[in-house]
Amino acid sequence: MMGFVPSSFSGLRSRTQGRSVSVRPPAAARRLTVRAVATAPVQTEEKLGVLLLNLGGPERPEDVEGFLYNLFSDPDIIRLPPALSPIQGFLAGEIARARAPKSRAAYESIGGGSPIRRITSEQADALATALQQKGYPDAKVYVGMRYWHPFTEEAVDEIKKDGVSKLVVLPLYPQYSISTSGSSLRVLDKIFKEDIQTWNSKNVDHTVITDWYNRDGYKQAMASLISKSIAELTDEQKSSMTVMFSAHGVPESYIEAGDPYQKQIQECCKGVMELVGSEVSWTLCYQSRVGPVKWLSPYTDEVIEELAESGLKTLVVVPVSFVSEHIETLEEIDIEYRELALEKGIETFQRVPALGLDESFISDLGDMVIEAKQQPSLKVTEAMALSAGEATKAEEVCLVTSAFDVLQ
Repeated sequence: MMGFVPSSFSGLRSRTQGRSVSVRPPAAARRLTVRAVATAPVQTEEKLGVLLLNLGGPERPEDVEGFLYNLFSDPDIIRLPPALSPIQGFLAGEIARARAPKSRAAYESIGGGSPIRRITSEQADALATALQQKGYPDAKVYVGMRYWHPFTEEAVDEIKKDGVSKLVVLPLYPQYSISTSGSSLRVLDKIFKEDIQTWNSKNVDHTVITDWYNRDGYKQAMASLISKSIAELTDEQKSSMTVMFSAHGVPESYIEAGDPYQKQIQECCKGVMELVGSEVSWTLCYQSRVGPVKWLSPYTDEVIEELAESGLKTLVVVPVSFVSEHIETLEEIDIEYRELALEKGIETFQRVPALGLDESFISDLGDMVIEAKQQPSLKVTEAMALSAGEATKAEEVCLVTSAFDVLQ
């Protein structure tokens, strides 16, 4: 089974150990919620650090195959039954080699590589500045990528070297999925368990923010970007307009196993559009499916065709599960879906930018960190709590079929 896989995705060093897992929402009873923010300075003996977790991406064409190898070596992306876990690396290598040419071409169409490292680093700098303005002048923000440099292990080494005593772990995925936040947290959990002496609570008190899709600040930042894009349209364009949220898909079996991703996406979009205005028509769809298994639907390309057939002339596209520009916004949406929409008769294709360095978004990230720091800690092991159920035999067959299908 394939997890959160960029459709054009395609590094030679594996960062994972293959295991089959099943899913339930992480530590729901202790999920961090919005609290009033206090901005009193930290005590001088405490060193505050924030670890931003993200996907990562190849920065040069020659990085693509190695990046893909790391991606498909992740058992949360290709989930094999336990008996087949020893061949995870072999499958990853075959898939990476098969998909590298197509993926390399996709990256070349957006300049040769992914901008996600640069943008995430800029977000880290902006967040550090926001925390300074909120009364935490010594806070440091680190970036840990799942599948390419700087890897999570590299970020953790920096945190250790800097002597951080309070660490807030913040995945840059608003909605939780086992294949995004869950995968990144699993790596972090492994690192912590391998060096308990360093990462015990007496030395480094850490807490995890599992999801933040329902925060008022996040939803308002999204709504503001959408409203701004709509305001740029003429009255004639607005007269035949729909806002289309496009989220990264995951296999339906993930949702059936308890992954909260779909529910969180739906609630998020509804909340954002309540802020935009009830008079605005909108829809939600899912992109980037691969393999023969059933993914979350409706699919973005099919929705575009249906809207065009209905006579729609203006489409405002919102990348909802992404907070920075990367291959899925710049190539899949901006090139592939734009071409499809115009070919099918849609006249105006308006893409809302990812949040990136939006000032209100960065400020809310700062508030989120302070709130998490002030609440009881949610440890990575608790955030990683998974159900003990195993995949059925039918599911296991489907997983293996999916893995081999990606070779096509």
